[in-house]
Amino acid sequence: MAEENEKPTDVAPNGSAGEPAQKDEGANGLPHSSSLPKPRKTGTGSSKKKGPAGGFDDTPVPRAPPGYTIKFTFHRATNLPLADINTLSADPFIVAELSTDTPPRHKEDPPLQLRTPTIRQSTDPTWNTEWIVANIPASGFRLKARIYDEDPADHDDRLGNAHIQAGPISEGWAGIHDQAYDIKRRSASKRAYGLRLIAVCFGRVEHLRGSLYVSVEVLGKTQDDNGGRVYTLGPQYSIRHYSPLLGRLLGQKEPSQGGLSKRTGKAKPERYNFQANQIQLRGPTPEAMYHRYVEFKPFVKAMFTSKGVRGFILSKALHHQHARVYNFDQSTAYEMFKEPGEDFTRKFLNLVHYDQGGRIFTYVLTLDALFRFTETGKEFGIDMLSKHTMHSDVASYIAFSGEFFIRRLKHQRRQVPEEGGQNQTHPPDDIDGGPPKDDPPKDPSHYELIIDNDSGTYRPNAQLLPQLKEFFESNFPGLRVVTLDSQGDAEKMEQMKKEQRDRKKKEGDQIVYTQLSRSSSLSSSDIEDLDRLEDAGEMPEAHLRHQVKREAGARADAAKLHMKDYRPTNNYEGWRGNKHQPRQDDARVDEMREQAGEASEAKEKVDAPPATDAAPK
Repeated sequence: MAEENEKPTDVAPNGSAGEPAQKDEGANGLPHSSSLPKPRKTGTGSSKKKGPAGGFDDTPVPRAPPGYTIKFTFHRATNLPLADINTLSADPFIVAELSTDTPPRHKEDPPLQLRTPTIRQSTDPTWNTEWIVANIPASGFRLKARIYDEDPADHDDRLGNAHIQAGPISEGWAGIHDQAYDIKRRSASKRAYGLRLIAVCFGRVEHLRGSLYVSVEVLGKTQDDNGGRVYTLGPQYSIRHYSPLLGRLLGQKEPSQGGLSKRTGKAKPERYNFQANQIQLRGPTPEAMYHRYVEFKPFVKAMFTSKGVRGFILSKALHHQHARVYNFDQSTAYEMFKEPGEDFTRKFLNLVHYDQGGRIFTYVLTLDALFRFTETGKEFGIDMLSKHTMHSDVASYIAFSGEFFIRRLKHQRRQVPEEGGQNQTHPPDDIDGGPPKDDPPKDPSHYELIIDNDSGTYRPNAQLLPQLKEFFESNFPGLRVVTLDSQGDAEKMEQMKKEQRDRKKKEGDQIVYTQLSRSSSLSSSDIEDLDRLEDAGEMPEAHLRHQVKREAGARADAAKLHMKDYRPTNNYEGWRGNKHQPRQDDARVDEMREQAGEASEAKEKVDAPPATDAAPK
């Protein structure tokens, strides 16, 4: 399908028309927002016809005096309710949401949020998670900390909220030091607090009311000329999600790696553990990177705004799919970095498996510089219309989106063939010192990131690719970054992606994705996917009924799983008092169970009737 958009005007590399870029860097190594000329709205296609609403948005960042850089520290919580009936404990984490008097560019801009790691089996968890935020205005802030119990098989139960409010603030502000805030039970899980109330009545725990301990410190004045954006400065972190639930969603399995089933004696099929990734980059994202979803179909606006029955159900289903792909459970890997550096770059290369397997990834860069991506390809069947919509969690506005892949260079600092050099790359060439025969080299200068703007959902402006390149180079030191325009460089981009796919087939590192209700594979273009599905009659109104049935089935299966796994026992933290350590009695309980098992076997032998060869009369 040909894209219908306005023809783009001439835009400077910084996203503005007719004015040169200036190199005025702030404290974080990125250009000041004031050094970038005011952006002008442009189309993102090559057609002269007027296209649908959306894409690049020229709304400027509101002007405001520079704010303050503040460090929030979430230390610990006490006396949380017993959210998990299986362990009579909880797996708590915090979702912190920050709001200030700084007006957003658009009312649909997502709020500034942080999710802490999960602490396992504890009603008195300790996080000590830091969050450094820039440009908080002198009028102060309002911080809402929602505490949840993580439950990968079902929805996360809310354990309560804590509210921290401060203002006005200045460089001489005394701050908040390890202060306790009451956890309010409004909207919290009644079942969880009911269990804790029973524990209090039986004298197993001492208190019903919980507290959250928080510190807040002013680090100084933010080094920006325009304080119109509040953004995450650090620390940098990476989250690797493993989503076995996505195997059920997509019906995907991994070929057997050997081994026989003890029950059937047949080869064991192994469900593929799909990997999704999130990396918090150092903000802010370049000011001109501001893109809205494109209304290329009538129902798209309803889906993003949750208007009407159809829009509400589609939006709800996409949010649910996002939660399944970015699934938090015990296997989720969470790692922190103080600032961008080569270790941070190596972590990114590790998440994308360096240059192994010819992988191609779909990505979204949020307005707060959160970089989300998963592997994709022609064999990847998307279940809910748009990969980028799922990655953005149905966000109306993002910074940028597209696809990327990694290539390894034979010579670290020599030009590649695309630039007239004589440097071989893997793929397409077979070069020694790395995959598929050897482990990949860990030096980032051996690799290049090839990244584009191939996204029909948001249609990022190709004129902003130089800013994208500069932003990623500042966050991934040592890594070479090459940008491609999905339209202007379409032939070159398709050739390079074909080389990636050919390498994937050659190295045999394929993942076969199947679709629950689709029989054919989908292309990487969201618009073509939508057109094909509609033309094939695969998107009728009944599609919503299928989504509702799937949601109901998931909840029913989760309830069955809870009942199946429950084993009554009193070896749980919640019934041992506040000073009892989790799993303290495990060794003693195992010993008692073994003794009980031996006694049971002896009793069965005594009670068993004597064997006889005589047939009954």
